[in-house]
Amino acid sequence: MPTISAYIIAYNEAAKIKAAVESVLWADEIVVADSNSTDGTAEIAAGLGARVVQIPFQGFGDLRNRAIAACRSEWIFSLDSDERCTRQVRDEVLGLIAGAPAHDVYRVPRRNYMMGRWIRGSGWYPNFRQPQLFRNGAMRYTLEPVHEGYEVLSARPVGTLRNAIWQIPFRNLSEVIHKVDRYSSLGAPKLTGKRVSMAGALGHAAWAFLKHYFFKRGFIDGWAGFVIAFGNFEGTFYRYAKRYEELQGWGAPPSEPLRRE
Repeated sequence: MPTISAYIIAYNEAAKIKAAVESVLWADEIVVADSNSTDGTAEIAAGLGARVVQIPFQGFGDLRNRAIAACRSEWIFSLDSDERCTRQVRDEVLGLIAGAPAHDVYRVPRRNYMMGRWIRGSGWYPNFRQPQLFRNGAMRYTLEPVHEGYEVLSARPVGTLRNAIWQIPFRNLSEVIHKVDRYSSLGAPKLTGKRVSMAGALGHAAWAFLKHYFFKRGFIDGWAGFVIAFGNFEGTFYRYAKRYEELQGWGAPPSEPLRRE
């Protein structure tokens, strides 16, 4: 039977890494691509049998490509630290690679859990990120610092698994705020070459809220749906506002040293 590596990217995810690693103990090897965590993430992962490789963070695209390079198996299963493989996905993956797969790259649906409930709206179920199951050498990531894309290196089309993994994107609202800040900073350089303004930041943010809360039916998930939409409002607003701030080069007003006269 072909072998499979599961890789997990992590940075200061001590509260999440154990469950993530335990959900892929069925893989032939587990690689945790850690970016020099300081909270014991690497030690927890190693204690569960994962092989930890330290990769300085230079954007998510670069991190994922270097994680792939560390994998030794014929197939690769990608998992983030806030995701959990399910029994159904495990069985589907192992059955698929044991046979004659029709594809070399597969998307994997995700089911999200937030604020004590399974999310049905907001475009979060089922939702997908980059393909998470692929033959080694059949895919690589593009080098955007965040929300990185991917390139398929196989002539076969991309397939989709039937079963869904779980994602628990936020343990609490503090993590929502932290992600808004981090991802808006990483996303601001992607606006290079575009006209930005504070009014434009507000307009883009308002559209992000409307899209997720109304058009993607976030309202069916109660306050969780509102928080998702509001988080998209904030993330979009600050992405544009931070780029505008860079262009303006604001600084403190000049001051003079004062001594006793």
